[in-house]
Amino acid sequence: MSKKPIIVFEGIEGSGKSYHIKKVATYLKKKGISFLQIREPGGSTNSEKIRKILLDKRSKFNKNTDLLLYLSSRSENMPILKKNYKKKIILIDRFIDSTLAYQHYGMGLNFSLIKKLNNYILDGLKVDFTFLNIVNEKNMKKRLRERKNLNRYDKFNKDFYKKVQNGFIKLSKKKSNKYLIINSNLDIKNNEMIIFNKINKLIK
Repeated sequence: MSKKPIIVFEGIEGSGKSYHIKKVATYLKKKGISFLQIREPGGSTNSEKIRKILLDKRSKFNKNTDLLLYLSSRSENMPILKKNYKKKIILIDRFIDSTLAYQHYGMGLNFSLIKKLNNYILDGLKVDFTFLNIVNEKNMKKRLRERKNLNRYDKFNKDFYKKVQNGFIKLSKKKSNKYLIINSNLDIKNNEMIIFNKINKLIK
């Protein structure tokens, strides 16, 4: 594994992935380690424009449009990702497995098609490790209620989120050596230490 790995934080809404990636970013800054941090959808200037359209509560897209917008956002991030690939640690809040979990397992789009489109866009770029944050329905709802601004993806029904989370778990089992499941229902500080310990192993 590259000592300048691509590390992805995945999970459904309210799972704690964005919290943990921010903690890791702060941790790396304190250690004086150079890194790139982006989110999906979003990241580059054009990707952030696409993010606003995708997550706007007023937006209503069919599932094919949803998929293509997410892939368009990813495509716009590729220049900055390729520029830093294997040169800096790259932290990503959602990436290719989110597309599979949401658009295939959640919305029923063709798995092979999504993989082919992802591979075409990534053009050889590979994820080194993924932290999958899982959460139960009770805690997910509680955390979403605490959010000041909800987006379009915060408002699906519980069955959708269950399908997506189960999809993430299925994906993790296919590459278990490159995945660590973080149970976000447990103590948050203990989870931080688990993640930091794994980060140290990944970058040393």
